[in-house]
Amino acid sequence: MRQVTRRLLGVVLAAALLAVGCGHRHHAGEVVVGATNDPESVVLAELYAAALRSFGSAARVDRLPDPIAALDTGNVGVAAGFTGQVLQRFAPGSTALAAKDVYAAMVAALPEGVAAGDYATAAQDAPAAVVTQRTATAWGGRDLAVLVRHCAELTTGDVAGTSIPTAVGSCKLPGPRQFLTAPTLFDALRAGTILVAWTTTADPSIPEDVQALSDTTPPMIQAENVVPLYRRHDLSEQQVQAIDEIAGEFDTAALADMRRQVAQGHDPRQVADAWLAAHPLGR
Repeated sequence: MRQVTRRLLGVVLAAALLAVGCGHRHHAGEVVVGATNDPESVVLAELYAAALRSFGSAARVDRLPDPIAALDTGNVGVAAGFTGQVLQRFAPGSTALAAKDVYAAMVAALPEGVAAGDYATAAQDAPAAVVTQRTATAWGGRDLAVLVRHCAELTTGDVAGTSIPTAVGSCKLPGPRQFLTAPTLFDALRAGTILVAWTTTADPSIPEDVQALSDTTPPMIQAENVVPLYRRHDLSEQQVQAIDEIAGEFDTAALADMRRQVAQGHDPRQVADAWLAAHPLGR
């Protein structure tokens, strides 16, 4: 009798330990959306979590060092990313540049258990070359083609940690002078210390008195469109539809505005919920 009791106790204890071990991940039926600690990553994750909730699914955001790796382990069900960055992660050196080509190459390079939802064609956060209005006028253009024509005279700068291209078209870019903050970067641009300030298209700190050079057709910089990745076969059709709905509504201006609000101290979830309230999905 004592042996039976001990065996039963062992079974109960093992079940309890299993429940505790699984409990740190997520509750049954809940979709965990992964984000890094970067504010942009967090607000995008909150946006996809809000989309899932608007379609009736329980969803929350979990901050992790590597949300995309967590897709493989099952710690998250969805992770927001940018097409070019994801492509370079799984196919380093890919030369695809146009949005549709980058997305197609990215999908082909994804691990077997990971799928991609629809990318937001109007929402990018790609490298952006910024010049003064005076420089744009002197160069006679406001797109990257004019930068290539003036390659020999370029002096550039960026904020430490910014990811920038090594070349634009036939122009091999000089190493940038690094600044600690965006205001000091743009002050140096205005002062003529540098001719080009490198930032990104959704950077909310770009001043209104400077000019971001537009990319050309064909493009010269690899596309970085907002895209959701998810665990293949883990999401229902309705859940996939929920995250895909973001693609048709979201744009770069909205991303920049959301980043600005978060930088001002607003809660990322509230910022995402407010955007979704103004842009209801599935209608």
